[in-house]
Amino acid sequence: MAALLNRQATFNYFIEDRFEAGLQLVGTEVKSLREGKASFNDAYCLIEEGEIWIKSLHIAPYTHGTHSNHDPIRARKLLLQKREIKKIASQLKERGFTLIPLKIFFKTNGFAKIEIGLARGKKQADKRESLKKKQAEREMKRDQSVD
Repeated sequence: MAALLNRQATFNYFIEDRFEAGLQLVGTEVKSLREGKASFNDAYCLIEEGEIWIKSLHIAPYTHGTHSNHDPIRARKLLLQKREIKKIASQLKERGFTLIPLKIFFKTNGFAKIEIGLARGKKQADKRESLKKKQAEREMKRDQSVD
């Protein structure tokens, strides 16, 4: 299974720092993630009482699940070390920083991990610049493949 990417994250934000965290999931959530059934729309992270939580991450109910299927948009705890949480908390106090999910992937040992990013929002002009850069890269690739 390939990683599930939050494509809007790099378009809407400058990613300053990245962290890898574990996800506290139930069984049907893991099975659904392995099928690639997750959506980052409106997902965000926040710190509550010294713990980092991800909110509004939609993990679709498992298709073969029973009555014990999970709630698709419940809050999920992220597993990080205390020193990492303190570092993130100190940087979030700075004006303009936010904590967003970037991708979900599985390690070789089978554990689901999430990459979160400490990000600063882009202005409209920066977004236009990103679009121009992507378009130029596409045209260069197209020209190289034609030759």
